Amino acid sequence: MSAVTASLCSTLMFVLFVTFHIDSKNITAESGQDVSLRCRAPNSEIRVVEWSRADLGDKYVLLHWDGHFVPDKQHPSFKNRVDLQDRQMKDGDVSLILKDVTINDAGTYECRVYMEQTGLWHFSSICLTVVDPSGQTGGQEKDEDNKDGGKNNGVKKEDLPVVLMCFLLLLLLLS
Repeated sequence: MSAVTASLCSTLMFVLFVTFHIDSKNITAESGQDVSLRCRAPNSEIRVVEWSRADLGDKYVLLHWDGHFVPDKQHPSFKNRVDLQDRQMKDGDVSLILKDVTINDAGTYECRVYMEQTGLWHFSSICLTVVDPSGQTGGQEKDEDNKDGGKNNGVKKEDLPVVLMCFLLLLLLLS
């Protein structure tokens, strides 16, 4: 293996294992409650906070960019219902408060934080299950592919294409 290939491999591994820090959590809330979706980034200068859900398309649950909220990018169902737990984001706390949750709020929320000083993104994923007092449930259900009830310490199905591409890129660099 040449020195250039070895250098490229070590750089790729650094990018894969250091640049992206991913946490995953599960929360259950009762319909009508306010819920806190916890997300913490390293204590660094936070430039961007994105809270999203995959089914919202190009709209966000909440977008905070350069010290300002961006209401034009917010999905209408979250207007006047979400806020950052700490608007000053002290100690890297970018937790989201979701008010008066309903069954429709169930799903997997993604918290993405860009730290300007380090140039790194921090990712956090939270699966919210909402239980209606009448017994109806919204959110992630247990099934044969998810026998652990959403507790996932490995690679998620939706991440497999990215992992596969990284693996193929690594193989290409090694050859």
